Amino acid sequence: MTDQPILSGDEIAALMGREEPSARQDGPSREPRPFSFGSGSAQPSAALPALDRINERLARRIRDLIEPYIRAKPRVIADPAVLRPLRDWQAEQRQFVGLSLFTMKPLKGTLAVCVPSEFVSRLVDAYYGGTGADAEQEAREFTATEERLLARFSENLVGLVADAWREVAPIEPALRGRETSPALTGVGGPDETAVICRFIVTPPQARPASLDILFPAAALRSVEGALAAKVGDDGGRGEEWRGKLNAALADIRIEARTVLARPELSVGELVQLKVGDVIPVSIPAMVPLLVEGRTVALGSIGEQDGKAALKVDKITRRMGS
Repeated sequence: MTDQPILSGDEIAALMGREEPSARQDGPSREPRPFSFGSGSAQPSAALPALDRINERLARRIRDLIEPYIRAKPRVIADPAVLRPLRDWQAEQRQFVGLSLFTMKPLKGTLAVCVPSEFVSRLVDAYYGGTGADAEQEAREFTATEERLLARFSENLVGLVADAWREVAPIEPALRGRETSPALTGVGGPDETAVICRFIVTPPQARPASLDILFPAAALRSVEGALAAKVGDDGGRGEEWRGKLNAALADIRIEARTVLARPELSVGELVQLKVGDVIPVSIPAMVPLLVEGRTVALGSIGEQDGKAALKVDKITRRMGS
């Protein structure tokens, strides 16, 4: 038997067109590494556009919720909903916040409402007649008044969330507890993915504040089909809504008037006016029909059924244009 040459590991790797892992100097290591499921980058969800539309409507309701507290109309903008590892959100928060935790049956998991502590202080200050100005230093604990206001505000806010979700997934939020540390959201572990809905609130002459609503991504996946079906589905709903709006507008009464003449007087003539004076006027062939100060038609003066009347001869502006 002929002796066969023995090849080294490097030579075998070269013949197969690859390097021996031990000989590679640069590049990522091929050694096994620990991995936590759910810690990778969150994948975009088809349901997020529909969730954004829900949040846009919710933003208007949040504005109405805040207005009685500060006695002014704030600006509220809904940021696009995002899927993020919970640890990333927690790293952005201050150490002391107002967290209200709710169950959301029949969906699984916990919904968290996060209100910055300084915003709570500003609401209380404005509600009791103050200016609602920013606090000079960061709070470390809530006063009894702040706790009561935060509880009422959070419960009203989560009630608005339930109303906004009603067409997709009727949920019944119930208070689970309150916390002040971002690490205790109850939504999941730091490596788990959460849905984050952020609303930027800007009161008049004050700094903006962010209100965050968080819930586990698993809860979104359970209604993803229903949410995705809402994307671009104005269908009959949009037409039905427009029909109802037009019907409602058709019954609204508005004041229309016409101006027959516009005589001009000097200040001297005006102060010398007395009973019995005659002011000459000339009525034009075409007089305007005015609605809210805008000319919508031109017409001629006549008579109908023994009453003065205006015959419309020309439409100059369509209502709503």
